[in-house]
Amino acid sequence: MFRKREIKKLLQEKPFVESQETNTSSDIPLDSVEFLKIIQQKLHYSADFKTLKISNLTIIYIDTQVNIKELNQNIIGHLKNVQVYTEKNVITEIAVSEIQKSYSMKNGMLSILKGSVGIHIDQTSTLLLINIPTDNNRSLSKPENESQVVGPQIGFNESLATNISLIRRYITTTDLHNERFVIGARTNTEVSLLYIDGLASQAMVTRFKEKIKSIDVDGLLDSAVLNQLISDNALSIFPQMLLTERPDRICDGLLNGKLAILVEGSTMAILCPLSFIEFFESREDYNVRWPIASFIRLLRIIAMLLSVFFTALYVAALSFHYEVIPQALLVPLGESRSRVPFPPLFEAVLLEFIIELLREAGARLPTKVGQTMGIVGGIVIGTAAVQAGFTSNILIIIVALSALASFTTPSYTMGSLIRIIRFPLLFLAGFWGFYGIMFGFCIILIHLLRLTTLESPYLAPFYPPRFADWLDSIVRLPIKFTFRRPQLARPQNRNKYNPDKVK
Repeated sequence: MFRKREIKKLLQEKPFVESQETNTSSDIPLDSVEFLKIIQQKLHYSADFKTLKISNLTIIYIDTQVNIKELNQNIIGHLKNVQVYTEKNVITEIAVSEIQKSYSMKNGMLSILKGSVGIHIDQTSTLLLINIPTDNNRSLSKPENESQVVGPQIGFNESLATNISLIRRYITTTDLHNERFVIGARTNTEVSLLYIDGLASQAMVTRFKEKIKSIDVDGLLDSAVLNQLISDNALSIFPQMLLTERPDRICDGLLNGKLAILVEGSTMAILCPLSFIEFFESREDYNVRWPIASFIRLLRIIAMLLSVFFTALYVAALSFHYEVIPQALLVPLGESRSRVPFPPLFEAVLLEFIIELLREAGARLPTKVGQTMGIVGGIVIGTAAVQAGFTSNILIIIVALSALASFTTPSYTMGSLIRIIRFPLLFLAGFWGFYGIMFGFCIILIHLLRLTTLESPYLAPFYPPRFADWLDSIVRLPIKFTFRRPQLARPQNRNKYNPDKVK
C-alpha cells in the first residue's frame, strides 16, 4: 500500500500528455537561439508573434490567440519565482491543469497557432505546450433557422468544445464516442465524429472514417462544405445529410444509432444517414401529442407537393388542358387573363422570379428591413403587376400559396431545393402540359430511387418497404407503437424500450 506521503505526491503531480514521437526522433534544436530563429522564419516574422526570455527559458506565443491575463498570472508570474529552470521545475511551478510535451516542431507550431504557449528550455530538445486560448466565443442563443414552440430553446455556437458539451448534457453515458480528425492542409480544422457504441453500426462507422480520412483539401471552413465532400452523390441536388443547429435533434439521431459530425468554427452539425421523409420531420413532433404531430407532418407533405406542382398544373391546364378546369372557374379565369398579353408559361416564370428576388433580398438585408421589404415589396409589386396587365389575380394567389408552402419544411436545404425544382417543372408543363409534368415527376422519382445516404436507401422506409418504420414516418403513432429504431442506420439494438412497460 502507498504511504500517505506518496499518495499526496501523486495527487500534486500535474498531468502532461506525451507525443507519440520519442525523444530520439525530436527535431527541436537544443540551442534556444537557433530554435527561436527557426520559429520566426516559419511564421514569417508575424507582427502578433511574441517572445519572452527568462534566464534559459524561451516563451513563445501569438498574442491574438492566447489569453494574456492567464498567461501573466498562471505562467509568467509563477516562473519568476523559480531559481533553477529545469523541465521538472517548470512543470511543477506552472499553475495550469495540463501541460503537453512535444518533440516535433510541426506539432508544436500547430498548437501555438491554435492558442498554446510554448516554453523551450535551453539545451533540451523538448517543447512544453500550455493551451490557454483566448475566450472569444459568443454566448449560447436560440437557433436562428430551426425555431420551435415546445422544447429546448438553445442552439450550437462556433466553439467545438461548447457544442460537444451541449450534447453530453443530454447523453450522459460512457458509450458516447468522440473521435477527432484534422482536415485541411492550411486550416487544420478539427472535426469530431460522435456515435454511441452499442447502437451505431460498426461497419457504417468504419466506412465513414474512411471517407473523412480520404479528404484532401487546403481548408475547411464550415460543416456545409464537409457535407458536400462526404455525400454519396455530390452531384445530386437532394441533400443526403442533415445540417442542424439544434443539439436535441443531434441527440435524438445518436440515440437512433446515427452518426454526428461537428466542425470547429461552424454552428451547424451534420447528422447521417437521413432518408428523404426525415427532412420533413421536426424534433418538436415528439414533444406534442401524436394526433397533432401526425397532422403537422401530413400538412408538411401536402405543402411540399403543393409548392412543387401547383403552379405547373396551372400552366399546363391553361396551355393544353382547358377541359380539366371546372366550368364555374372558366368565366372569372378568362376575365382575369383578358388583359394579360403573355402566355401562361412566361407569366408564371416572371412571377416566380419576382418572388425569389423578394425572398433573397429579404434574407440578405438586416432583419427588420428584410421583413419590411418582403411584405411591402410583395404587396406593391403584386398590385402593380395586376393593374399593369402583366399577370392575373388568380396566378398571384397560386404563386403566393406555393411560396408560402415551401416555408413549412423544417430543413432549410430541403426548402431551398423545393424552390429550385419548381422551375424545370414549369417549363415542362409549358411545353408538354400534363405529360411534361409526369415526365419530370418520373425523372425525380427515378433519381430518388437510385440515391443513397451513407450507402443506405434514400427513400426508406417506403423503398425498400419496411412496414415497421411506417409507424413513425408520414404520421407519428403513439410512443407505445414506435419502440423500434429505424432500420436506415442499421442499429445494433433495434428496441428503444420495452413496449410492455409503457403505459
